[in-house]
Amino acid sequence: MKKIILTANAPLPIGPYSQAVLAGNTLYISGQIAINPQSGNLVTQTIEVETTQVLQNLQAVLQAADMECENVVKTTIFLTNMDDFAKVNQVYGTFFSSNYAARETVAVKTLPKNVNVEISAIAIK
Repeated sequence: MKKIILTANAPLPIGPYSQAVLAGNTLYISGQIAINPQSGNLVTQTIEVETTQVLQNLQAVLQAADMECENVVKTTIFLTNMDDFAKVNQVYGTFFSSNYAARETVAVKTLPKNVNVEISAIAIK
């Protein structure tokens, strides 16, 4: 059985998908981009600021499912510019500080709303 996770503390989906789906003890979180959930505006002043907003959105979805960053077992980072990798990695490390999840980083041509970074995740209770 699956349960749809939806929180006003993260951006509402911009298409026909859920913020996250809980299936048993596994949470599948859709890719998060840097939309401020309160204003609905993109937060893209710098790659560090953008990545922070993305990870705050991811955290909000985790919290809506009664989980934390420590529950994350896998993330995927999508970047439009691999030159941003080190800066994104530095911010990422402030959210995931121990027992790191498995991860891959993929360079892509474009992302929704022409953002620079998108992160999806899988977490378990």
